[in-house]
Amino acid sequence: MQNMGFGMALIPMIRELRLQKKDAVKILTAHLQMFNTHPYLSAPIIGSIVRLEEDHVAKGENSDTASIRQSLMASYAAIGDIFFWGAFRPFAAIVAVLLVHIGLAMAPVIFLLIYTPAHLWVRLKGFIEGYRKGKTGFEFIRALNLPAAAVRIRWITLMVLTGLMIWLARDGGYWPFGETYGVVAKLIALATVMLCYILIKKGISQVYIVYGAVLAFVIISWTGWIS
Repeated sequence: MQNMGFGMALIPMIRELRLQKKDAVKILTAHLQMFNTHPYLSAPIIGSIVRLEEDHVAKGENSDTASIRQSLMASYAAIGDIFFWGAFRPFAAIVAVLLVHIGLAMAPVIFLLIYTPAHLWVRLKGFIEGYRKGKTGFEFIRALNLPAAAVRIRWITLMVLTGLMIWLARDGGYWPFGETYGVVAKLIALATVMLCYILIKKGISQVYIVYGAVLAFVIISWTGWIS
């Protein structure tokens, strides 16, 4: 899957070390085994592997870095999916949707300004820390504690989503109860928050909850248009 890209990332190191062809082929062949992890967290692995390969070449030892790479890729894939795909990107998207509802034309740019710096920093800093620490380069990702951060971001996303629903409830053009806004709308908003909480407790992915909310908005909008 990503093994060819991983091998390409090692070529500058091979050129820098001026390895003989047989040694270069040996290193690249070892890293052409299946490799698949979260793309943003591949940089810390590459940094660690480059440092370890350089150390092995300097000492004249046989490389065992392929096994280290294989042991890191699965855990990094899970961590990256949980944080970036399951929490941070939906949060940035919901904020952008809220800004679109306000009528801000720069909403897509703000989405990129929220989302892009974070993953670029993880990739750059991850590579630097991986290269600096070598075999213990995983400590950088562990110190970030991304799964715990993902939980907090999910709750913030749900609060923003609830606020967006209340906002739509006050806009009579999108809510069938627009004329009777007050107790009914607040009860619906509270019930929505509790439902999201129950779904998360039962292990339902936040991505599915967001998709369900989008579907609910579409139905609400269609109902309001029909009325």
